[in-house]
Order: sequence, then structure tokens, then C-alpha cells
Amino acid sequence: MTSSKATPGPSRGVVAKSTPKPGSTAAAVFDLDRTLLAGGSGPVIQRHLRDRGLGPDRDIPFAGSIFKAFELLGESRLSMQFAKLAVRASKGWDVALVAEAAEDIADELARELQPYARIVIEEHVAKGDLVVIASTTPEHFVRPLALRLGIEHSVASHWRVEDGEYTGELDGPFVWGREKLTAVKAWAQSFGVSLKRSSAYSDSYYDSPLLNAVGHPHAINPDARLAVLATLKGWPIRHLDKPDGVVKLGAWEVQELLRPFARTELLPNARFEIVGIENIPRNGGALLCANHRSYFDATVVSLIAAKAGRPARFLGKKEVFDAPIVGQLARALGGIRVDRGTGSDQPLEEAAKALRAGELVCMMPEGTIPRGPAFFEPKLRGRWGAARLAAMSGAPIIAVGLWGTERVWPRSSRFPKLDIGNPPTITIAIGEPFVVDGIDTDADTERIMASISNLLPPEASQRRIPTEEELRRTYPPRYRGDPSNETQRRPGRDR
Repeated sequence: MTSSKATPGPSRGVVAKSTPKPGSTAAAVFDLDRTLLAGGSGPVIQRHLRDRGLGPDRDIPFAGSIFKAFELLGESRLSMQFAKLAVRASKGWDVALVAEAAEDIADELARELQPYARIVIEEHVAKGDLVVIASTTPEHFVRPLALRLGIEHSVASHWRVEDGEYTGELDGPFVWGREKLTAVKAWAQSFGVSLKRSSAYSDSYYDSPLLNAVGHPHAINPDARLAVLATLKGWPIRHLDKPDGVVKLGAWEVQELLRPFARTELLPNARFEIVGIENIPRNGGALLCANHRSYFDATVVSLIAAKAGRPARFLGKKEVFDAPIVGQLARALGGIRVDRGTGSDQPLEEAAKALRAGELVCMMPEGTIPRGPAFFEPKLRGRWGAARLAAMSGAPIIAVGLWGTERVWPRSSRFPKLDIGNPPTITIAIGEPFVVDGIDTDADTERIMASISNLLPPEASQRRIPTEEELRRTYPPRYRGDPSNETQRRPGRDR
């Protein structure tokens, strides 16, 4: 950066390994602020520059308000005018000092990357796509961040340098709006990229020319105008801080909005005894594994997740997701659909992504509620999914022992009981996190199920002969199976 004048061009700072055939490559183009990052990079840049004596030694009037408005509402012509003023303010800055600041800025911004942003980037890299950050933010700040994210390419505004200092002028276009599309087109031509085969991700209506130009546009955390445009054009809308499909209202998803109502006293048809809630970490990926006794179990697990201050991502069988209204709600809450008949690993891969993004994933390793004599077996039998998922993700497992949920909603009933006068007591015990080595799936599954069993009350380990009435309550309505086969049925199968 110490040369007198950098050579103009959109591929500056990037070296092509070979001359590609025109239009032979696909790319993924990512905006930076409010797309890869939850908010804007401006305040972080300003703070680190000030720490090195660059820029004013006091806040610029209204700067805080402009930054806040940008984070809440997105780009505006006013915020872009403010960005242009920053170019003038750089006059006389030492290039070496700015480069030092840029490294610290990149370290901090890399830690603030949206949880699912890195996963989406990895997916494009795995497909062989070139990945590029296209941003109005100056190249000397974008480039170090891109390298930390494993991104080789960047398209950004350039500030002119002469004699080791910034001149306070742009060296080339201000990469914003239609100028961003022009710069990306020039970069694409240099690297043989077909925009029609490519994807683009942005939050801003002002990036709509770029989004229109690619074959796979994505509106990420869109501002109001882009949200309308994306809806009209059928572009996917998503938020990289949540799983794909989760609905957000403003800054919050539905589970977060409902959390104040996730209180035991608001469920008068049951009493709750909960121990070990402190074992659920406040952040970071974790896999909750509970035993399955009732249709009420999902409500109870959601309740303890809410008490821990976390949204819960459930793996659930396809029948739930295919049901009208209920299925749409399950998807909006971030549920993961499992079609056990296909044997597909896609649900586990999706759940592993959620765990890597720091989510709390919940599942019942038994797969479904045991029926008939199997319901009263002291030894819990689980499927391999939980063990495989833990091995795939490296996430800790938290065992949850549920007892008494069937008294609120037995499997034989289509609806929960509303015995408010004498509600049954449900006990929930939450164990300490542990990890599995992933060497032996059978052994890991046994350990998971044993950990759940150890949290159940002593009566759960006592073998007894159930009454006919107790057996009937364990079968779904209009059950037509053979009760004698239930103890041999593979866990998780309904037929």
C-alpha cells in the first residue's frame, strides 16, 4: 500500500492462478455490513483508527445516530454521504498505521460474523464457487477480514495513496449501488465468472442492480424496500443469525418474542419440578437429548430451553411438518424435518450446521413414543441419530430425563388433559454436558440412553407388569398393530 498510486481495477489485491475460460465459473458475492455482519463495520473501524491517533479525537456530530440508523434501517443516501466524507478525513493518514489498525479491525469483525455466514461461505467453497466480498467499505479494511474468513477475493472502494499517505481522494469508483454492479462485472470478467450462474447476498435495496444481475439472488436481513422487492420477485429472504426458514419480526424471532410467556405458571394442567437448568449453557452449540413419553414432551423441552434463555431447534418427524398450520409453525420456529423412511442424512447435516452455528438442538433419540409393553421397559432403547450428530458436530450432549408427561397427554388421547383442580406433577432433570468420541456409534448410543435413564426417578428402573388400562393409554387412537411385537420393534418406527 506504500506505492504512490495503486493501479485501478476491480481485481486489485487478488492474483488469478490461471486464465479461466469466460463464463465457466460460478461465484458467491457477499455484501459486508448487515449481511455477513449483523450491523455495520463503521463504529469498529472508527474506534481502532482513533486508538492510533487517526481521525478526530472526539465524536463527529450525529455520527452515532447515523451508525444506529444504519444498523436498524439499512443504507441510505445520508449514510453513504457520511462514508464519502470519511475519504476526505483520511488525508495525511500514514498508510502503515492504517494497515496496523486494519489487522485489529479484521480480528474483531471476524468474531462478529453472523452465525450462519461462515456455513454459507463453506457451502459455496465446497461447490467450487469463487467467493468475493463486495462492499463500499474501503479495500484496505475489507481485504484483511476476507483473508481471515478464507475468502481470496474482494471488490471495494479504494482510497488514493501518495508517498506513503492517503490523499483524501478516491482512487476509482465509490463502490455503491450501480457502481458496485459495474465493479463486480469487471471482477467477474477478469476471473471468468458467469453472473447468471452466480449467487449474491445483500441486505440493501441499493444492491438490487447486483441482485438482479445474478442467477441466484438472496435478500439477507433486508431493509424495508428490499423486503418488498424480494417478495415481489420471489427471491429467498433469510437471516444469517438464524436457521433458514426461521421467521423474524423485526430483530426477534418468534421464540424470542414468546419467551416471556414460557412460564410454568401459565400451564395450569401440570406442576413442574425442574433441576439442573444451570447445565444448559447460555451460548454455544449443544445437543439436548430427552426420553420420549408423551406428545407433551416437546412443550416441556421448549419450556426448559426458554428458561435457559435459548431458542430450541427440534428434530421432528415429517408428519408434524406436513400437517397444515402446525407444520408451517414448526418450520417458522426453526424445526428440522426428519423423513425416517428415506434414510437420508440431510436432517443430521442440517442439525450439525445448527450446532456449529451455536444453536441448541433438541431431539428424542427413541424416535417416537414407545408403545404397549415397550413403554414400561426399564432400559431405554435409542436410535443412532443422536450419537452420529454428536460425532459429526463435536457438540456436547445434555441428557434430559422426563417423567410424568404421559399423565398430562397420554398417547391414546388426541388432546392434553385439563385437570386444573388436581394437576399431575412432571419431573425434569437435566444432566451435566458430556461429549462422545464417535468411535463406536452403538456404544455412544448406549451411553446417551444410560445418561437419560440415570436422571429418571427410581421407579423408572423397576420392572413391573402394567394393567390393561395402562397399556391402552400407550397406544395411539385406532391402533391396529400387534402389541406382542412392540418390544422387538426398532426404536423410532411407527409401523
